[in-house]
Amino acid sequence: MVITQIVHVHTDDLRRVIPTLHAGDKILLSGTVYTARDAAHKRLMALMDAGEPLPFPLQDGILYYCGSTPAPEGLPIGACGPTTSGRMDPYTPRLYDAGLCATIGKGERDAATCEAIRRNQGVYLCAIGGAGALAASHVRQAQVIAFDDLGCEAVKRLQLDEFPLFVAEDCHGGSLFR
Repeated sequence: MVITQIVHVHTDDLRRVIPTLHAGDKILLSGTVYTARDAAHKRLMALMDAGEPLPFPLQDGILYYCGSTPAPEGLPIGACGPTTSGRMDPYTPRLYDAGLCATIGKGERDAATCEAIRRNQGVYLCAIGGAGALAASHVRQAQVIAFDDLGCEAVKRLQLDEFPLFVAEDCHGGSLFR
């Protein structure tokens, strides 16, 4: 992988910056992201099917596929490394079509998800797998906002500070995996 640029970006500006990003770019992301894994995605789809509001805004939103460990005393979150993204692929095109601008995880995405990313001028960002403590060191705040009964898979709102990521699928069809 060749890093062509290192971009410091706030989540409020990500949608505007996406067209300038290419697979392999390093991103240092600050701002608000939401966590969701398999069980939460099933519930999000059920809410969408019922026409009910989601617990967070999809428009220009960012989902991090993460199930964090409990927060040690004095810290906002425990280890919070990425989950394998492909498990969310059955749900992801619908979320991009509804306004999501980015997802964060690890591993490859299926063809339908990559097409949804391109179609919606979105981006897929990869976090470093196996580095949950490193990821946690870039989380300044964490709050459960939905599905508390799911434990570590509850939806959380995270405030990030220069969270290290790589562009894995860009809006131009570039990919780290192909």
